[in-house]
Amino acid sequence: MRRGAACGAGMTAGSGTPAPATGWLQLMITVPRGAVDAVCEAMSATGASAATIEDGGDQPVFDTGQEHAVLWDTVRVTGLYPAHTPVDGTVIEIARRSALPATPPYDSQPVPDRDWERAWMGRFRPMRFGAGLWVVPSWHQPPDPQATNIVIDPGLAFGTGTHDTTAMCLEWLARHAPVGLDVIDYGCGSGILAIAAARLGAARVRAVDIDTRAVQVTADNAARNGVADVVQSGAPSLLDGGRGADLVMANILARPLIDLAARITAAVRPGGALLLTGINESQGGDVGRAYVPEFRFERVHRGDWLLLAGRRHA
Repeated sequence: MRRGAACGAGMTAGSGTPAPATGWLQLMITVPRGAVDAVCEAMSATGASAATIEDGGDQPVFDTGQEHAVLWDTVRVTGLYPAHTPVDGTVIEIARRSALPATPPYDSQPVPDRDWERAWMGRFRPMRFGAGLWVVPSWHQPPDPQATNIVIDPGLAFGTGTHDTTAMCLEWLARHAPVGLDVIDYGCGSGILAIAAARLGAARVRAVDIDTRAVQVTADNAARNGVADVVQSGAPSLLDGGRGADLVMANILARPLIDLAARITAAVRPGGALLLTGINESQGGDVGRAYVPEFRFERVHRGDWLLLAGRRHA
């Protein structure tokens, strides 16, 4: 039976403020299945550092083989916020951003760091992407020791492979191993895509995020996977004055992808590849147009999410 999963991925507006030393606030909102993606995105935009989803109505739904599908009619979305977050105002803003007809049922409670991290540990298991690429939580043994195994401890950063957008990027990397390439991961979260690129043969990976926690988690995960000499993590200013990369991956949200189009385009060398995701189906046209005429994109679909994969004109 499917019990829960993560939602949200990458660097998002509002995710860069560290929580105070007093801990965290767990905000739980119950919504219809069709509103889950919008609510996850709204939580990211209103300051959530992480989000998970689970059955909101005690509905017994058994696995259908759709690894990343949301199967319940009513879903509880739980966001992790800084302890001082104003709950009522945040819920109203989430409802507005998600176009919900009314304020949804919600609850909140304080959560110490260690309790949240322990709760997340129970939600993740090893996952395979493509042929021979596995993402393995640090508390599990790799199912296939001979495969390319990426050992991830998400900590309090987005990015575990459970979200459709991350899964599409990982599957693309498994099909197009970046051997010898210079790669940029724009909005690195846990570092999962940067580390996958390094483990699949990239010569250099620059992983950037506005969230200082994500930068540190990426560095820790890179060391855990033996690619600290390949993966360099830091703020987006790390890219200033640098040469263009052969491959740029940006798994963030539609609005930042549009706003950052000039900066991201400049980061791709002529003839280089670009992966854009964190995009709902309805947002694909607007995002793609922001990168015209430099790129022509192939669309990859998974659920309601979209990956734009293109190459910059030489």
